[in-house]
Amino acid sequence: MNNMYSKSGIRCDRLVIMTSPIDPLDAALLRELRAFPRVGLLELSRRLGVARGTVQARLDRLQHRGIVTGFGPDLDLEALGYGVLAFSTLEIAQGADDKVLEHLRAIPEVLEVHVTTGNADLLCRIVARSNEDLHEVLQRVLGGPGVHRVSTQLALTTRLAPRLDELVDAAAGVTRRRRRASR
Repeated sequence: MNNMYSKSGIRCDRLVIMTSPIDPLDAALLRELRAFPRVGLLELSRRLGVARGTVQARLDRLQHRGIVTGFGPDLDLEALGYGVLAFSTLEIAQGADDKVLEHLRAIPEVLEVHVTTGNADLLCRIVARSNEDLHEVLQRVLGGPGVHRVSTQLALTTRLAPRLDELVDAAAGVTRRRRRASR
């Protein structure tokens, strides 16, 4: 059998065995950093029961591999004055991707843009100060080169805020029982 190796796992003919990008110690480190973003390395090493150098090496590796992408503060957009959250789908002209993206980047209220499948081409996460402000933002979005149609849904309330701890645990193969045992 001819084995081929890749970044995502080991390939044996048509069978691909996925390897986890993190282990349980990495998962615990990421959970601590998300829960206490201002904690120091020494305190992290105490909480995790490992040497300070181990914490530093793990953190450096997670950054180098692109898993940890920043240490900025999380912001409450409503407290910042943006109490309206909307999701808009855009239908754009073929081949206009770059021009549309450049236009959307110039609108600060457009927080995210994703290329999608289906009837729409792009999905945007947009915030505004009020419904009237959202109307103005959407007019700016629609006024961009290559934007044919915008369809928007308002988020009335957030029932499940962005969360990552469970996903990190799943990536590391950490079960709830194993997580409780490590505390």
